[in-house]
Amino acid sequence: MKGYYELKKTDGGKFHVTLKAGNHEVILSSQLYAEKSNAENGIDSIRTNGTHDARYERKLSAKGEPYFSLKAQNGQLIGASEMYGSEASRDDGIRSVINNCPTPTVKDLTV
Repeated sequence: MKGYYELKKTDGGKFHVTLKAGNHEVILSSQLYAEKSNAENGIDSIRTNGTHDARYERKLSAKGEPYFSLKAQNGQLIGASEMYGSEASRDDGIRSVINNCPTPTVKDLTV
């Protein structure tokens, strides 16, 4: 099963995008957007930048937990992962985003 995007509206009226793997696990979460059109542009940005390994920043949280962020070519933050138990798991997460981000499937849960 292929990955897909979920577009949701928060209780506060903002829009949020998650990229999910085929097993329905969240592999990348976007920032919050004020407008739906901006969230849709965020999906396009994930598709454009997500296939480039160099756009991922491999990081450690303050607690030493590995995670990654995806940035656009201009350095703007596009999205971030959840925390992982190991650097190898984090790197698997990056590979999963690279493999799943081109998907055309968007589940629009705002309607």
